[in-house]
Parts: sequence; C-alpha cells; structure tokens
Amino acid sequence: MYANQANTPERAAITVPVLRQRKSAGDKIVSLTCYDASFAAHLESAGVDVVLVGDSLGMVVQGLSSTLPVTLDQMVYHCAAVARGLRSPLLIADMPFMSYRDVPTALATATRLLAEGGAAMVKLEGGEWVTGIVRALAERDVPVCAHIGLTPQSVHKLGGYRVQGKQPADAERLLAEAGALAEAGADLLVLECVPAELASKITNEIAIPTIGIGAGVGCDGQVLVLYDMLGITPGRRPRFSKDFLRGHDSIDAALAAYVNAVRRSEFPGVEHSF
Repeated sequence: MYANQANTPERAAITVPVLRQRKSAGDKIVSLTCYDASFAAHLESAGVDVVLVGDSLGMVVQGLSSTLPVTLDQMVYHCAAVARGLRSPLLIADMPFMSYRDVPTALATATRLLAEGGAAMVKLEGGEWVTGIVRALAERDVPVCAHIGLTPQSVHKLGGYRVQGKQPADAERLLAEAGALAEAGADLLVLECVPAELASKITNEIAIPTIGIGAGVGCDGQVLVLYDMLGITPGRRPRFSKDFLRGHDSIDAALAAYVNAVRRSEFPGVEHSF
C-alpha cells in the first residue's frame, strides 16, 4: 500500500463489468489523467473511477509540443508509478504513437503495459483502421478503450487541435466508427472534441460506455487532463477544461469538486462544450 493511502477507506474495484453497469444505471463515470504515484493516491482518495496514464504526459510533464515523441518505455514507467498509488480505480494506459501500427506490434505493446506497467486496459486512437487491432486484442482478453473525434496523435493530419464531426458527413463517419469499434470488442470509448449533440447520439446508440472530453454532458462519463483541471498547465488551456482548484484551498478539495460536478452532471457546462 502506498503510504498516503493509510487512512483511505476501501472501495470496491472498478472493473469493465462495473463500467457497463454504470452506463445501464445512468451513473456517471469519473476519470482523470495521472502520471505519478503521489497524485494517484489523491485520485484514489477522491473516489475517481478511471485513471488514465495518457501520452499527454509528453505535453504537460515533458514540455513537448505534441504527444508524438512519447515512447513506450516512458509509458510503462509512468504507468507503473501510477499503479503503485492506486487500489480501486480502473487503470488505463495510452498506447503511444505507432506502437499499435499492426497486430503483432499492438500485442507486444499491450503486453508490456499490462504486465510491466500494471494497467488493466489499453487505449488507442483511430476509427475504422484500428478495428482489426481492437478485435485482435479483445480476442486475447485485453480490455480496450477506443478513442475517436480529435485524436492528438493525428494532429498533423488534422491540421491542429480542432473540433471533429461538425459537418454531417463527418458526424455520420464518427457514428459509424463508434459502432464498428464497439462491435470489434472495445470496452470503452473516448469521444474528444465532438459536438455535444453528436456525442449524446453516439452514447445512446452503442452498448459500451462513452467518456467525453470536450464532448458535452451527455456522455456516460468525463475525463480531463489532471493538470488542466488543477489550472497548472502553462499557457492557454483548452476551452473544454475548467480550473477546479480556483476557489478551493487544496488539491483534495479541487478533486472532490470535480468528482461531484461530474456525478451530478454539472460538468461540463455549455461553456465547455461544442
């Protein structure tokens, strides 16, 4: 047990079936990114359901301009650190750029993230082209979180960090991709920077839970980059984020405010959505 968890009450473990039950019951899923054991212990105490070791660490921890240079070794290192600070939340690890370019590479990457990093699920970005990889992982009982909409590893192709799915044809494509990824065996779906109406439609039409970031309050859950949520990311923060530390006197109070706001469907508001 991590030292800071000595006085933290035991919670039942969050598992893939539990997330599906949350969706069925209409109970919101609370998620945040994390990159080290100390913050992980605070997320544990706050009652966060899903912790994501995101390749966003390249930008908010390493000071890079994108997520692309983040390596698998770095992801394994940070994932293992976070795992030491957690007991109950489901731990997801991002598969970094080009680490799932084909099925053999994806299997090798997932093996390291689960066996060495302690993750319980892996996350990969992409639509139709990743369905075969999702299926291969799912067939081997590797839990998978898919990610569509704004996919940061595609920043150069997309021409920047832009809202996706605003045009009818793009919206139909994203809806079809969501269904295909769920059918291929994905257990969770992140929707990033898509119009709130589209995100709600996707959420209602697929059986697996959706986690939104800049996708409106209609998703089954929400995720933010921890440093954005605490207002400590240098420079301009995304429109969809909110500084929960403002008006509170501690990190724990800010985390509690975020958890409560998501559970009560008070965040994101219209001002954080597209």
